[in-house]
Amino acid sequence: MPFCSPQWVPSLPFDPPDSVSISDFMQNESLRQVPLSRSRNPFTCGLTGTTYTHAELFARSESLARALADIHQWSPNEDTSWDKVVCIYSLNSIDYIAAAYAAHRLSGIVTPANATYTVEELAHQLKTSGAKAVFTCSSLLATALQAADMTEIPRKNVYILEIPTEPRPHDTSIVTVDQMILKGYSLPPLEQLRFGKGQGSRQTAFLCYSSGTSGQPKAVMISHYNIIANILQHTTYESIGRSAKKVETQVLLAPLPLSHIYALIVAAHVAVWRGDEYIVLPKYDLRWVLEAIQRFKVQQMLVVPPILLQMLRSSGVCKQYDLSSVRFLFSGAAPLGEGTIKDVQRLYPDWTIGQAYGMTETSVCVSAPSEHDIAPRASGSLLPGTLVKLLDDQGMEITELDRPGEILVQAPSVVLGYLHNEKANAATFVHDGDGRWIRTGDVGLISRGQSGNEQLVIVDRIKELIKVMGHQVAPAELEAHLLEHPAVADCAVIQIPDDRAGEVPKAFVVKSPAFLAAASFDLAETLSRWVTDHKAPYKALRGGVEFVDAVAKSPSGKILRRLLRDQDAEKRARARPRL
Repeated sequence: MPFCSPQWVPSLPFDPPDSVSISDFMQNESLRQVPLSRSRNPFTCGLTGTTYTHAELFARSESLARALADIHQWSPNEDTSWDKVVCIYSLNSIDYIAAAYAAHRLSGIVTPANATYTVEELAHQLKTSGAKAVFTCSSLLATALQAADMTEIPRKNVYILEIPTEPRPHDTSIVTVDQMILKGYSLPPLEQLRFGKGQGSRQTAFLCYSSGTSGQPKAVMISHYNIIANILQHTTYESIGRSAKKVETQVLLAPLPLSHIYALIVAAHVAVWRGDEYIVLPKYDLRWVLEAIQRFKVQQMLVVPPILLQMLRSSGVCKQYDLSSVRFLFSGAAPLGEGTIKDVQRLYPDWTIGQAYGMTETSVCVSAPSEHDIAPRASGSLLPGTLVKLLDDQGMEITELDRPGEILVQAPSVVLGYLHNEKANAATFVHDGDGRWIRTGDVGLISRGQSGNEQLVIVDRIKELIKVMGHQVAPAELEAHLLEHPAVADCAVIQIPDDRAGEVPKAFVVKSPAFLAAASFDLAETLSRWVTDHKAPYKALRGGVEFVDAVAKSPSGKILRRLLRDQDAEKRARARPRL
């Protein structure tokens, strides 16, 4: 039998609707957990204090939708959603979600792009998603324009989201979102968006790029229904813990990119739907975070482990600010060590720290911490409506506690699949007598905490992803790029631990015959630059380049990454000074 939520977890208050868009669900007063009259403003700029009410948010998105419809000749109920794909390639803005909902209002699709992407990486996403327009910001405009040129997107279809730390672009032909919204108020109203029965469960809302369980980044098709389901799952689950703390609404800070599924769903949708106020920062900056906590009396933070590690290393700076309002730290995107949790709680004993587990392919959360039931090594209990199977090495189902196996998940939040990638779909989404499951590629176990409730513990990863500051890095992507350099005959990339980033990539390289005499130090620098010049900064080979005679592989030719990781760990252990 699959594992499910413990008995304390409530059932969903109603079935997730499958015939409405996300934005229609978010503003439906009759469905909301907390009425709009008792909800806080959804988005507030953490630098300027500029804020929008719910009414203002949806008025801005409606006006922006009118402007998009006028420019592109789009209509809510004509053409397919794939004819109206919009990319958001920007730092965080309080209008980020307004831009997304404007596309959804026209029955379009939003593909968020990482703000650290290079021209080539952005162009790949624009091309494979079929994007017709790009929302960007001034600091990323040059990259966005180059990528648009490469994919034949007209420059007039590149728009600016204004960021408080950035000046407006010098080129006055580039239209800002504020200008589009102002124009939209004078345009005729749009016809009502009509979703047929079940359309929300079939139609892609967000096309997010993920490396999945292995391999190159893939476009993940996340439906309106998937996200609505996870909103309901998460808010229902956490209602018990919040009730115990007598919290109806709160101020939440998430210094994470909205292009990442974590902030996009947990902060911009789950928190907003339950009536919380989300303090938005353009990007992560420790002093910005501390100032925002003090100014807005933040009660909950969404973090990734490297943020907590920096707070520990910068405890002197943190002590300069009043952080007493903080109650709950919710960590995700990568495992959080028990030692880190203990170190943070020594400094801030009143903080509750828990970690969640999820992935892009599950519309984020599979399990989550509850404030009334935290087990430090665990990632919380399963959300309502979520089932987990654990399979051993022979593919047999594990039913006992505390025995690890590969995690398979079944939930209404499990996505539609990968775009134009049937091979990956067949390997990742499997069917059996119990329905459709996603193979996560992670190894975990179910264990009882001190409370007696079953919780999910993540043990290891089968998948080969490297998690750098919460970002996914596929070794295969870096290996393919290194092999394009004439100095590289063969290579392998693994993750090694890093105090700041959690993990960083390290490359093992076999020199090509023409470069055998090249000085290893100089060649290592050359190959490191080869990666940094063409890839996002978090993909840099900060673990170094090591030259080897051959890359360890299985008889079938598969790189033995685990062996390389073990050998590298032993080498680093021997190199540590003895106390």
